[in-house]
Amino acid sequence: MKKVFLPIIAILLMTTACNKSDKLTSGIDLNNLDTTAIPGTDFYQYACGGWMKNNPLTGEYSRFGSFDKLAENNRKQLRELIEEIAAKPADKGTVAQKIGDLYNMAMDSVKLNSDGFKPVEGQLKAITNIKNIQELTKILPEFLQAGVDAYFTLYVDADPMNSNQYLVQTYQSGISLGEREYYLDNDAHTSDIRNKYKEHVVKMFKLFGFTDAEATQNMESVLKIETRLATAAYDQIKLRDPHANYNKMSIADLQKLVPSINWTDYLKAVGVAQVKDLSVSQKESLIEVGNIISTEPISVQKAYLQWKVIDGAAGYLNDEITAQNFDFYGKTLSGKQEQTPRWKRAVSNVDGILGEAVGQMYVKKYFPAEAKKRMLKLVHNLQESLGERINDLDWMGDSTKLKGIEKLNTFHVKIGYPDKWRDYADLEISKDSYYANIQRANRFESAYMFAKASRKEVDKEEWFMTPQTVNAYYNPSTNEICFPAGILQYPFFDMSADDAFNYGAIGVVIGHEMTHGFDDQGCQFDKEGNLKNWWTENDKKKFDVRAKVLADFFDAIEVAPGTKANGKFTLGENIADHGGLQVSYQAFKKATKNKPLENVDGFTPEQRFFLSYANVWAGNIRSEEILSLTKSDPHSLGKWRVNGALPHIAAWYDSFKIKESDPMYLNPEKRVSIW
Repeated sequence: MKKVFLPIIAILLMTTACNKSDKLTSGIDLNNLDTTAIPGTDFYQYACGGWMKNNPLTGEYSRFGSFDKLAENNRKQLRELIEEIAAKPADKGTVAQKIGDLYNMAMDSVKLNSDGFKPVEGQLKAITNIKNIQELTKILPEFLQAGVDAYFTLYVDADPMNSNQYLVQTYQSGISLGEREYYLDNDAHTSDIRNKYKEHVVKMFKLFGFTDAEATQNMESVLKIETRLATAAYDQIKLRDPHANYNKMSIADLQKLVPSINWTDYLKAVGVAQVKDLSVSQKESLIEVGNIISTEPISVQKAYLQWKVIDGAAGYLNDEITAQNFDFYGKTLSGKQEQTPRWKRAVSNVDGILGEAVGQMYVKKYFPAEAKKRMLKLVHNLQESLGERINDLDWMGDSTKLKGIEKLNTFHVKIGYPDKWRDYADLEISKDSYYANIQRANRFESAYMFAKASRKEVDKEEWFMTPQTVNAYYNPSTNEICFPAGILQYPFFDMSADDAFNYGAIGVVIGHEMTHGFDDQGCQFDKEGNLKNWWTENDKKKFDVRAKVLADFFDAIEVAPGTKANGKFTLGENIADHGGLQVSYQAFKKATKNKPLENVDGFTPEQRFFLSYANVWAGNIRSEEILSLTKSDPHSLGKWRVNGALPHIAAWYDSFKIKESDPMYLNPEKRVSIW
């Protein structure tokens, strides 16, 4: 449900009433264009071909686009902040000490290489000593809290049916390749990935001191259990159905469903002994976990658990282990050619562990407070536009429209940074080992999350992204849209550019997040964030018919030779792109109605709107990553967020004089029309 970047439009759109178009630039970098391409044949190449030529992929990237370029700039800013702290002594227990020591340990290659795999020996030994099922299940909650991804996971979030209350929920997990298809599909590419994964598992076990024979046998055990987990797992399309993933039951009923785990002891161990019920999100998957635990030999399960420890720890140990880990997950799976520099990995990990502490420093230095107020006004402009579009729908009845407007008007808007910062007092960062700190950080986050289960009401002021994040999101359970400070920069927002540019870029992103409240998933939640139908039966049928047009359109797109896009998996994001374009274009035309913008650089204001939108998605990508993301990413690939979205937008045809003879032309009756 999360979407890529947004906040940067805040400042500009807010200033539309007082824009002086003669003093503002077009915002369009002509070097981004490829004017040898024809807009109606390949608009993505036309708008972004120059950018792609000028920003070739470097070895460390499998995909590099406009938002990655901005994220790189943000990471350099964070590096300056972190290294300034890390260079100075700090009192034990202070945020400065924690940031500095964690970063310095991540950068200390001498100690990392000297330690080797010693930091994980305790966990591996604990697994070796397991004698029976009871001892195995007893260790699982401890591993869960330490961040070891075995069998399944447990988390606390708002109850989809009662959004004001927290609910403990299970979720399918435990497969190292991430997507079930890697274990089940038998096409040439997937089979090759699976065979190389087997080789990788063997190599990693050997790096952790196992003999050749042990490593090979352990690999077979790992594949056996992970394949069983993958077979029982829901696919990406079923995971998008909130009703299919909600199975609330008592702890007593859970014990009957999965008797091989003592759930009273398990829940007590993670700190939620008081809960009376929970939701088994993917019931068949958890049942299979129980079957695996009760039927697979202990030796097979011990090998699997040891692999989960090894796989999770690999990025925090010596250079040899880290290099092998990258060789498979980076090179083989994604097509990267070289490891990300150590300092970048260190900054990212500090940012991930102490995100709001780093974010507090970031916004103080890089985000002006007045931008928050401007962003709120801008979001309001887009809300008005979406409200107008809902009221004008010819396929929706009045009662459903009324409920939709109520939901829109109750959006909880979060801009820039939270009003209340997280407290990291209970997080211990010491100088024993880098991996030990990662473990403590995981336990800290686990305790923070499970503590929610004892609260009376959901904290709707909690942020799910840090301020420095180059992204944005909509959360259906809290009916909120969030735009962190990190995204409020070019190419999403340009204070010196006119409204055509900014509405096309950040405006569409804002509209995208709003539309998530009304996509095929978001539309199932009411204004309170509850999984509750607010549609008439007839209106919902009409919506589903219109959404299917978009799903079928993307299903037919060939993203690589012999590989089609997954229109049902990406439907929510594609609806949000479509809605974002429609809503922001309408807001743009309304904002400039009384003072039309001039043509600049040979382009009309309308053309510049669509060019700036396309430039948001400019990027290069490796063939391996195309195949990987098509299995795993609910967003369409950058090229198709342009070439797949624009053929459904009437204003794009008018702006660039697209003709029936153009390859991108789509007959009006085949175009989607929802929001």
